[in-house]
Amino acid sequence: QLQLVESGGALVQPGGSLILACAASGFGFDYYAIAWFRQTPGKEREGVSCIDNNDGQTYYSDSVTGRFSISRDNTKNTVYLQMDSLKAEDTGVYYCGAVHDALSIQFMCVKWRVVDTIYWGHGTPVTVSS
Repeated sequence: QLQLVESGGALVQPGGSLILACAASGFGFDYYAIAWFRQTPGKEREGVSCIDNNDGQTYYSDSVTGRFSISRDNTKNTVYLQMDSLKAEDTGVYYCGAVHDALSIQFMCVKWRVVDTIYWGHGTPVTVSS
């Protein structure tokens, strides 16, 4: 079982950039696909980006394609989310989630579904405002 800790959230102006980090502890980080989701009050958790556990294939939601970039460093058990050209609608609490079975990876990374098999961190807040 993995334990995940997010960091890097902050207040940033529109057009600015942030780098979020998701640090994992526990066995077998290499075997997990890691995703970033975000949530605002009253709304469901929304998938943003994912990186798989095999060849490092990456996935992005339409709303962030071309602006966000996900990467992983398995030597540091950490996944990063580089966020550029930030907009007010990017505001929210950002959570990283981890799964390792193939079906859950399809749900989390392709369909952006929140499923019971996801291990979650506690989130880091991002506010984009002038």
